[in-house]
Amino acid sequence: MAKDTAAVAPTETRQSERKVILASSLGTVFEWYDFYLYGLLATIISAQFFSGVNETTGFIFALAAFAAGFAVRPFGALVFGRLGDLVGRKYTFLVTMGLMGLSTFLVGVLPSYAAVGVAAPILLVVLRLVQGLALGGEYGGAATYVAEHAPEGKRGLFTSFIQTTATLGLFAALLVVIATRFLVGEEAFADWGWRIPFLVSVILLGVSLWIRLQLEESPVFRRMKEEGTTSKAPLTEAFGRWVNLKWVLVALLGAVAGQAVVWYTGQFYALFFLEKTLKVDGATANILIAIALALGTPFFILFGWLSDRIGRKPIILAGCALAALTYFPAFQMLTAAANPALAEAQARAPVVVFAQAETCSFQFDPIGRTSFDRTGCDIVKSGLAKAGIPYANEDGTYDGRAVVHVGEEVLPVTDKASFGVALPRLLAEAGYPEKADPEAIDKPLVVAILFWLVLLVTMVYGPIAALLVELFPSRIRYSAMSLPYHIGNGWFGGFLPTTAFAMVAATGNIYYGLWYPVAVALLTLVVGLLFLPETFRRTIH
Repeated sequence: MAKDTAAVAPTETRQSERKVILASSLGTVFEWYDFYLYGLLATIISAQFFSGVNETTGFIFALAAFAAGFAVRPFGALVFGRLGDLVGRKYTFLVTMGLMGLSTFLVGVLPSYAAVGVAAPILLVVLRLVQGLALGGEYGGAATYVAEHAPEGKRGLFTSFIQTTATLGLFAALLVVIATRFLVGEEAFADWGWRIPFLVSVILLGVSLWIRLQLEESPVFRRMKEEGTTSKAPLTEAFGRWVNLKWVLVALLGAVAGQAVVWYTGQFYALFFLEKTLKVDGATANILIAIALALGTPFFILFGWLSDRIGRKPIILAGCALAALTYFPAFQMLTAAANPALAEAQARAPVVVFAQAETCSFQFDPIGRTSFDRTGCDIVKSGLAKAGIPYANEDGTYDGRAVVHVGEEVLPVTDKASFGVALPRLLAEAGYPEKADPEAIDKPLVVAILFWLVLLVTMVYGPIAALLVELFPSRIRYSAMSLPYHIGNGWFGGFLPTTAFAMVAATGNIYYGLWYPVAVALLTLVVGLLFLPETFRRTIH
């Protein structure tokens, strides 16, 4: 009889562990699905909600609204992290899930700019802020909950399933977007079909809430409640005492900041780069990214498992180092593979703007009232930005006028109207394409490059949850780990697409925005090597 009981106990334990991982992961996948829909549809949302400004400004505004959700994530981490340390892990992430699901559904029914004017983008930003607050409380709860259920020596493996959820949520969003595009057609999708992925999220919300309601509270938190050792002021204890605050700063600068920029470069900036810069049609770009994500996702588990054996720190920092070394060549290869005509035209007939620097404005118009036609430099750069053509800048003029060189051809600026007619003709003669030719895309090579970018994401992201959980004591864990994670991913990572595209718009160099993730990854590499401790042998109970 004792033998039977002994045989059953491990089986029941394994079933309980699988239930915890599955329920926590599915709920988090849903929240990421909701949050990332906006990023996938940024180009369409730009046209729907920011049509009152020029195209370049509208897209940067759309990315800024995308970033708004990330901006408030640290505040969500403070609010819900405190609740999680005071009242429990389970009930806190039930609340965050409800907020996320409702906000996502409402985005699907928002009127456009054409219907209600400036109220449309304002309402959109408000809903993005609610989403960001909810997500700020979700991740720390799920990661802490799973880690506190994990056996010693397997926290990296167990929490790596939570790490897959961001990519799986993006993958699920991609599949829904691709299916909707296919079913309704591109024209209808751009008009009204884009709302469908937001609306169907209400079904996923119901399923996810039901699954999470089946869970029990974390055993570590239950024990603290029984013993009366929970923190009475988790925020003060976590951030008001240097003994804990110093590890918050080390976690942020020595691990999470680099992880964040590698993640958002590999999964979002790459997608925006394909669509906006390389002019690959949205459906094709979505499919190529989806394939790379499907190939790369198992590596989250691999690197989480590996971190239980060799440590969290070497894997995360190696990912940052490889990203800094390979981003520029990888994106240059991506240009050649996804839009070879553009790459060939750049090499054969580079575009150079000659103008006096003091006459050039930054090509960004936040209120939609700047025409960029007061100087020759503005006319040139406005025309090139609208056409999506990369260019270099040189200080100089032609008989006192700004000029653009397209290879050996020289086009002086006389007035906006004549320049607007002459520039497209000159660019076409030089071989600059209006969009990527679907037949010319080297799809296997594009997928291989995107897979490399995703592989770097899995290296830095797979072990990060276990590292953060192990850095902080149980009584303040939810609060203490959530804040550096969401400052890193919300600010360093979430602002990456907006910052990088603004850098590109300012310089005309399509690769210039990559300096942002490269610099942050190098910062994390240095701080991590000097100050980040190894944690994989620590106990968390």
